[in-house]
Amino acid sequence: MELTPELITSHIEKARQGDQKSFSFLLNSFWNYVYGYQLLRTKDENLTEDITIRTFTKAFDKIETYKEEYDFKTWLITISKNIHIDLLRKQKSRGEHKRQGEDESGIYELPDDTPTAEDQLIKEQHLASLLEDIKKLKPHYQKVINLRYFQELSYQEISDELAEPLNSVKVKLLRARKLLAEIIKQK
Repeated sequence: MELTPELITSHIEKARQGDQKSFSFLLNSFWNYVYGYQLLRTKDENLTEDITIRTFTKAFDKIETYKEEYDFKTWLITISKNIHIDLLRKQKSRGEHKRQGEDESGIYELPDDTPTAEDQLIKEQHLASLLEDIKKLKPHYQKVINLRYFQELSYQEISDELAEPLNSVKVKLLRARKLLAEIIKQK
């Protein structure tokens, strides 16, 4: 499917109204672009993944502020660049003052009651095969999948368990489901 400006605009509008599938579409469509950009800057896969997750968390939290006269990719890259700069400043500041990290606030409620295609694939797999596939994910993705699907914790409970903002948990779970679905489809 070609990413036309009209298609992107349509999904942005639906995301503004809380449509889970549109959030997933935007994440899946632009993840590699933001990730690739940051990987070139940081040369560190773990840091890049963290920055990319934070980028989408912030973008989804502030999606109502996006202005259509700007390219959506450019808006995401600007957010990503600012997050990276902030992390560098924090690292420098911590080194000088040994301060605690800043408190993240502001939670955007992403509805999670609509099953996605990834959810359907996950449910259709046999447990042993599924556990084998989950082990192929990075540990932080394994953890959110385990907490959500095997321990059946809510997003808020996962957020509390991991001591991470709710937005980050939601983005990680979206990404983990997509990666797991790709692993399952490859079989």
